[in-house]
Amino acid sequence: MNNFKFLNNITGWIIFIIATTVYTLTVEPTASFWDCGEFIACAYKMQVPHPPGAPMFLLIGKMFSFLAFGDVEKVAFWVNMLSVIASAFTILFLFWTITILAKKLIAEKGKELTKGQSLTVLFSGIIGALAYTFSDSFWFSAVEAEVYALSSFFTAIVFWAMLKWEAIDDESLANKWLIFIAYLIGLSIGVHLLNLVTLPALALIYYYKKFENHSKLGTFIAFVAGVICVGIIQVGIIPGLPTVAGKFEVLFVNSFGLPFGSGILFFVIVFIGAIVYGIIYSLKNKIVILNTALLALVFILIGYSSYMVIPIRSSFDPPLDENDPEDIMSFVSYLKREQYGERPILYGPTVKSQVIKQTEGDKKYRKLDGKYVVYDKKIINEYDAKHQMLFPRIHSSQQNHLQMYERWVKLPEGDKKISMGTNLEYFFKYQINFMFVRYFMWNFAGKAHDYQDAAELKPWDSNEELPYLMSNSMARNQFYMLPFFLGIIGVLFGLVRSNQISLVLGVLFFFTGIGIIIFLNQPPVEPRERDYTYAGAFYVYAIWIGLGVAGIAYWLKDILKNDMIRPIVAFVVTLIVPVIMAAEGWDDHDRSKRYFSVDSAKNLLNSCAKNAIIFTGGDNDTFPLWYVQEVEGFRTDVRVCNLSLLNTDWYINLMKQDAYDSKALPITMEFDEYIQGTNDYLPFAEDPRVPQAIDVAQFIKLIRQKNNPLQRPTSSGKLVTTFPRKTFTFPVDKEKVIASGIIPAGFEDKVEDRITWNIGKNGLEKKHLIMLDMIEQSKFERPIYFSTTISSSDYLNLQNYFQLEGLAYRFLPINNGNGNGRIETTIMYDRMMNDFFWRNMDDSTVFYDENYRRFPANTRDKFYRLASALHAENKNDKAIEVIDHCFKVMPDASVPYDATISSFVELLLKLDQKDKANQIMNMMSDRYITDLEYYSKNDVSGMFVESDIRLAMYGLNRFLNFASSENNEELVNKIQPKFQGYTQNTRIRQMIGM
Repeated sequence: MNNFKFLNNITGWIIFIIATTVYTLTVEPTASFWDCGEFIACAYKMQVPHPPGAPMFLLIGKMFSFLAFGDVEKVAFWVNMLSVIASAFTILFLFWTITILAKKLIAEKGKELTKGQSLTVLFSGIIGALAYTFSDSFWFSAVEAEVYALSSFFTAIVFWAMLKWEAIDDESLANKWLIFIAYLIGLSIGVHLLNLVTLPALALIYYYKKFENHSKLGTFIAFVAGVICVGIIQVGIIPGLPTVAGKFEVLFVNSFGLPFGSGILFFVIVFIGAIVYGIIYSLKNKIVILNTALLALVFILIGYSSYMVIPIRSSFDPPLDENDPEDIMSFVSYLKREQYGERPILYGPTVKSQVIKQTEGDKKYRKLDGKYVVYDKKIINEYDAKHQMLFPRIHSSQQNHLQMYERWVKLPEGDKKISMGTNLEYFFKYQINFMFVRYFMWNFAGKAHDYQDAAELKPWDSNEELPYLMSNSMARNQFYMLPFFLGIIGVLFGLVRSNQISLVLGVLFFFTGIGIIIFLNQPPVEPRERDYTYAGAFYVYAIWIGLGVAGIAYWLKDILKNDMIRPIVAFVVTLIVPVIMAAEGWDDHDRSKRYFSVDSAKNLLNSCAKNAIIFTGGDNDTFPLWYVQEVEGFRTDVRVCNLSLLNTDWYINLMKQDAYDSKALPITMEFDEYIQGTNDYLPFAEDPRVPQAIDVAQFIKLIRQKNNPLQRPTSSGKLVTTFPRKTFTFPVDKEKVIASGIIPAGFEDKVEDRITWNIGKNGLEKKHLIMLDMIEQSKFERPIYFSTTISSSDYLNLQNYFQLEGLAYRFLPINNGNGNGRIETTIMYDRMMNDFFWRNMDDSTVFYDENYRRFPANTRDKFYRLASALHAENKNDKAIEVIDHCFKVMPDASVPYDATISSFVELLLKLDQKDKANQIMNMMSDRYITDLEYYSKNDVSGMFVESDIRLAMYGLNRFLNFASSENNEELVNKIQPKFQGYTQNTRIRQMIGM
């Protein structure tokens, strides 16, 4: 026994070292896309990220950032290393979890393990732990600064600790483990709430140990108790306690006239007093269960107290202070994630439901003159009863979602009710199969490619004659379903040997997989893949993979009589599972030389003049910019203004503050005029009494008046501000603008003394109102830019006044009549050729997934536009230089040519670069033909497929025209018959709607 314990510990730490080495070798050296840039910036300076905040992650991330020793460019690496270490510890506790369970399944009651059984247990842990080490979703999170790696660690250690508790006979010592587990759960709340779904499985373990006579009813009661515990923590503790404290706060301040914080202090004293009394009472009366439960609650709250970091840091008004949760009222809203809205789970509206009534719900408070003042009330929608249903899955009424539902089910026409059958069809086809089973198979069967909606890869799926982007995707990983089948063996072995262990693992798998699906109730389209959400379920399956090794060794006993040979054979046979997963997954999970997320941010900032304002859009358009400014101190003179956040009052407040080298934005509107619930949306209501063009300054002034003449009553009786004309205007100090030197030489006479334009919208969101205020107030003294990656609907229809200077459009008082903006070649050439960063973009061994390739595609387009403008100015040498530079820093080998390539070919022909053009046309036409051959013969679907077909057809058509005009008969003869055939192909025509 002692020998096994020693080997178990040593082997576990060896597996830990292997996992640490793997993740350290493949970790990204800087900030990845999505939330990573935001988390690193917030951890480095202890700022406030998006709800619900992950304060424990930030605190530990801050400690890791110290390891950079002042080198700001190393901060991201070290915060990423938090995920590396957390992931390696997850693998360590997974190994020990598997060995505990394997030992239970193979050991004979009352007997020590034989040497062969010891080997079986250890080999089971090794294979299962290594399989999870190299699983797609877990590996992805292990090498970037996101919360999911640390969250997985807490899931692993909590489940392992519960198994350790189960093995302890001394009740006093065992109870210490329960309290330790409670503390871990409390700490995990400060990382992610996914860990709470382990509680039903933990409740079963508790029941099976504490009660000798197990029954189905007892098992069910234990399960329900676990579910109730999840509800108590998620609803009663996390938002519940702050909500009650908030009610005391309002009462004490507003009714009793006491200072701010008095109600919270009173609640805390009473609450702590009640717990202390309960603990003393349990000790005096020797009520062990009550004492343990109260101590567990205390330690959950101690762990949960990491959330105090959020309001404390918010009160200092840092540059990143999302939702500004510095008082109890805003803190509760922050915890409840109210900004993200709600989705029905068990009962509610469907996509067919109509709002028949709106009622006022909870009050929203803010501090004013020593009181908490109600500034708005939560609106509760009441829906028609006809279209409400149990378990509503088809619920989202967003316009783009309506069309996407039709991809999965046939919705009834008109006002007909959605049947439960249709509802469940969507649930199983999309939410279960597409959004869980597909991800599950990515990890344990194989993955087709890295594009959005990528399918799983089956053993019989061929690698021959695939579309180029599929066959050349490093993310095409074929596991031949070996991990899946080994896990099935583990499931069967568990069922044969122990119903209790199987039930515990089954419940854990259900709640970390299907349970999350039910709770999330996902709409039919997501901005990115969500496989990381179900890492807990994949963790459980890795346990089954490990148990599969034990199962093989166990079932070999009738064939191999030698107790030592059986586990060795099982180990050698199953070692192929982690080996093939590592071999297939290494290239697409290796981020060790990938820098472009940060370089793209620097390139966007370097597209702006000094002291500029730049409007950005989504997460990947903004978070990397926050990172390079907050952490690396890069171009802090530029103020990044995210338009999706500009719809919120707290973000507008931030924009009105100075930040580093950037002055506050020129916004005249005061807080009361843009507070949430005020001027959120301004509908168009034409008024013939108003002049044809509205002066922007006058418009803002009218909005700010107490008796706003633009207000109109809605059907509910509430007044809402409107705008009476779509044409806006504001004056320009022409002489001052020209004297400032911002106008390109030769365009001085084109500067307008008044900008007048049609805004082209039927409604203005709050962000558009603030943008108008800023644009008018800046008076071109402060440069204003729009990122080229944001939606054109947020350009305010000002494109005729845009000047392209890199990856951003500058707003200038020159109407160039070009909806794509004129190009200032001198500025743009200097920035793109000299000021941009391209680290390793030319390295074909670096994996750039779909999200990374979107930015080079946009950048290539800007290179093309620059080269085309230079050609129009008869600067052909420079145009060729720009094209060559583009293809050098972003070659096809590392970032495959995209839709812009046919435009480059046309330009090369104009520049008399026929050899380069013909080389590209020959290569790309072969590629397009290969793609279309595959699509014409295979029944495939998806957004990626449709765009790929359209690109190939468009490219072939243009190449055919170019070849004909150049009398290139060889290329014409290659393309023309193929292209004509594809235009007649039924599959191709259906896919692109011909």
